[in-house]
Amino acid sequence: MSSILAESWSTVSRLLGLIRFSHTVFALPFALLAAILAWQTPGISFRWQDLAGILLCMVFARSAAMAFNRWIDQDIDAQNPRTANRHLPAGLLSNAAVLLFTVICSIGFVLSTLCFWPNWLPLALSFPVLVFLLGYSLAKRFTVLCHYWLSAALMLSPIAAWIALTGRVDAPPLWMAAILFFWVGGFDLLYACQDADFDRQKGLFSIPGRWGIPAALKLAAASHLMVVLCLFGLWWSAGFGMIFLVGMAGISLLLIYEHAIVSPKNLSRVNEAFFQVNAVISLGILGLAIVDRWISPV
Repeated sequence: MSSILAESWSTVSRLLGLIRFSHTVFALPFALLAAILAWQTPGISFRWQDLAGILLCMVFARSAAMAFNRWIDQDIDAQNPRTANRHLPAGLLSNAAVLLFTVICSIGFVLSTLCFWPNWLPLALSFPVLVFLLGYSLAKRFTVLCHYWLSAALMLSPIAAWIALTGRVDAPPLWMAAILFFWVGGFDLLYACQDADFDRQKGLFSIPGRWGIPAALKLAAASHLMVVLCLFGLWWSAGFGMIFLVGMAGISLLLIYEHAIVSPKNLSRVNEAFFQVNAVISLGILGLAIVDRWISPV
C-alpha cells in the first residue's frame, strides 16, 4: 500500500513539475484583481463560490494548456538540448498519463464554470476559450505571432473573471487584459531568445528565430513600454489613487531591470528575468491595488 501511495505522489509531483504550477502566479493575480474590483461594483455581491470558481478555472485551464503543450511539443523538446530533460522526452511521465491529465483538467475547467451559476456565460464560453488556450501550442508551427498568442490566452483571465461576476465587460478588465497582453508577449520574446538558433534550424516560427535576437529584444522593450501606458489606463479607469500611481514607478523600474540584464551577447540571465522579476511584477500590481483600495476606498 505504501509503495502505491509513494508512486502516486511521485506521479502527482511530476505532473506539477510538468505544468510548472508555480507559473500560475503570472495570470492569477490579474483574475483576482478583476474580481476584487468587480465586487466593489454596485449590485455585485461577494460569494465564496465565485471565488472558488475563479481559482478552480484558473488552475484547471492553465494546467490543461500546459500539459497539452508538453505533450504536443515532446518531439521538438527532445531535439532541443535546453528542453531534452523535460518529463516526456526524459521518460519521467508517459504519453497516456499526460493526455489523461489534460482531459481531466479540461473537464474540470468546464465544470468549474458552474460555480458562477445562474450566470450562464462562463459555461457557454468555456469551450471556445479552452480551444483558444490549447491552440497556442500549435502556433509556433505556422506564425511568428506565437508569442502574442500566449499573451492573448493569458489576457483572457481578468476579462473572464469580470464577465463571470458581472455578466458584462467594462474598462478596468480591458486595461488589465492589455497589460497582460504586452507584458507576457514581451517577456515571452525574451525567453524565446534562448532558442533562436534551434528555431531557425528546425524551421519553427518565432520572432528571435526569424528576425534575430536584437529585433526580438527591441520588440520586447516596445511591448513593455506599452505596459506602462496601460497601467496608467488601469489607474484612471479603476479610480486608483496615489499609492498605485507611485507603485507604477516601481513596476516600470522592474521592467527596465528585466531588459538591462538581457542582451544579444548575454542571455545567461533570461531565467532570472522570466521567473523572478515577472513574479514580483504580477504580485506587485495586485498588492498595490489592494493597498490603494484599503487606504483610499472608493
